[in-house]
Amino acid sequence: MESSSKPILPGALVVVKDNNSIYRGYKGFVQRVSKNNAAVLFEGGNWDKLITFQLTNLEII
Repeated sequence: MESSSKPILPGALVVVKDNNSIYRGYKGFVQRVSKNNAAVLFEGGNWDKLITFQLTNLEII
């Protein structure tokens, strides 16, 4: 799915597609969007992590 076809909004489920990120392939929920960045919440087992990514490095799933 192309990220340009749908806007990335809060609540969207996204996957990280940045080849240089240790979070590549991780799936999470968008919490906030501002300008060209989105804060993505990753939840797994006994940890939660909120990381900011550029919108170009995310893809809606």
